[in-house]
Formats: sequence, C-alpha cells, structure tokens
Amino acid sequence: QVQVVESGGELVQAGGSLRLSCAASGRPFGSYAMGWFRQAPGKEREFVAAISWSSGAATDYTDSVKGRFTISRDNDKSTVYLQMNSLKPEDTAIYYCAVVGTRSPWPLNEDYKYDYWGQGTQVTVSS
Repeated sequence: QVQVVESGGELVQAGGSLRLSCAASGRPFGSYAMGWFRQAPGKEREFVAAISWSSGAATDYTDSVKGRFTISRDNDKSTVYLQMNSLKPEDTAIYYCAVVGTRSPWPLNEDYKYDYWGQGTQVTVSS
C-alpha cells in the first residue's frame, strides 16, 4: 500500500513563497512519477505540475504557474517538492500530491493517470 503525505501549506501574503513537500512510501521512490493538483472552493480539481520517473528529467506545468512554480524530487528522501514563488490570491486552494504507480504515457496532466493521492494541504494567499 502506498502512503502519500503532503505538508507545507499555510497562509502567505501575495508575492510570497511557499514550498510544499510530499512523501510517498511503498516502493523505491524513483519508480513513481509524481504530480501536484489543486482544488479551489467551488471549482474542479486542476493539474498543477508533474515530474517524471527516476531522475525527474521531464517536468510539466499548467500555464498559470509556469515561471513561478518548480517541481523537483529527491529520491533519497522519497520526497517531491513544489516550490511556489510570486504567489497570487488565485493560487489559494487545497493542494494534493499524487503518485503514478504504473507506467502511463507522458504528459501526466490528467488525474485519472494517478493511482494514489494524499489528503491535501491548504494554501491560502492573502491580497
């Protein structure tokens, strides 16, 4: 069984930065591709960023966060990170980390491609 645990969400002012962390267990971490999604109140869950298996040579971002967010992974720590800079009030949402447990074609910007999900961490950006 794969456990996925996010952390790092908090209240921050617009223009500020946060780093979210996500730890996943169960198999060697490099065998997982990882992604971040978010869901704002009254809106559907949306893709934020993804990173490929092993060294994470490939990354993908939704347009609204390109140039502001960076996804990275540390396989030794079994952790994936989402560095969020220049935060805007519209980034306010619950952020979910997700794991691709079986090989799926890149890109991984669709939630049905993910097998395991964390409980979410709240990010609130005040104006």
